[in-house]
Amino acid sequence: MRVFVTGASGWIGSAVVPELIGAGHQVTGLARSDASAAALAAAGAAVHRGTLDDLDGLRDAAAASDGVIHLAFKHDLAFSGGFQDAADADRRAVEAFGEVLAGSGRPLVIASGTLGLTPGRVATERDARDPGSAPAHLSGGPAARLATAQMTLSLAARSVRSAVVRLPPTVHGDGDNGFMAALVGIARDKGVSGYVGDGANRWPAVHRIDAAYLFRLALETAPAGSVLHAIADEGVPIRAIAEVIGRHLNVPAAAIALEDAAGHFAWLGGFIALDSPASSALTRELLSWQPAEPGLIDDLDKGHYFHGPSA
Repeated sequence: MRVFVTGASGWIGSAVVPELIGAGHQVTGLARSDASAAALAAAGAAVHRGTLDDLDGLRDAAAASDGVIHLAFKHDLAFSGGFQDAADADRRAVEAFGEVLAGSGRPLVIASGTLGLTPGRVATERDARDPGSAPAHLSGGPAARLATAQMTLSLAARSVRSAVVRLPPTVHGDGDNGFMAALVGIARDKGVSGYVGDGANRWPAVHRIDAAYLFRLALETAPAGSVLHAIADEGVPIRAIAEVIGRHLNVPAAAIALEDAAGHFAWLGGFIALDSPASSALTRELLSWQPAEPGLIDDLDKGHYFHGPSA
């Protein structure tokens, strides 16, 4: 297949591209910088220069493809206070893809998330998949991004083989600069590896290589209107994560009061206390997906998260 991939040089995209190429697909990746273009070319992919705001360019690239995997999101804008603007740009991009792919039966696979879907209980692929079913606690940008995922699923009625791959908050592996790397950095700076309350709240996780494999399976075989969960670890207690980090940095693991979380964890303070486990049982049954890479705790114990000047 000729596959157009947005976010192709990002953390997950840089694993998806070789996964696709290794399976015999021809990949064109969206690149907004010279560095991204060079990385894509080195990986064996063709380069489409542009941004998520270049809707005509996105339409042209989708029209020339046999399928689209949409991974890009304006994370820098979202984490600097512009989540709603980032979510709006994401929706416009997906709408552009939908316009081109309608009536074709070609696949459109997008990335979404599981964090906060069903606080306190295990989220499944059946949760929050229908328009208007956003959890009441979600508002603003997060609710808008969920609505984009629901809109993507509705494209199945327009003969688009649409699928949403929900990712956990932690997509880990060597080179990760996300939540786990942030927790390591905070523990190193503060001299304590923290968790909120008793630390029993759970986060799901997946290795990025396993996630890349699922994106390929979704592209190739997922039925129209599929919700898929890229979940290997259903729920890892935050305290267990903090203890591993503390052991590797030789600092104590300790509880942080909820009212102090924002000050201690900075931008992570709004997430660190969430209890948000998720299951992938339906995904594994539907696509015969079986994660094969190390789980989060084993991956942390490999030590690559702790390489650095203070490690």
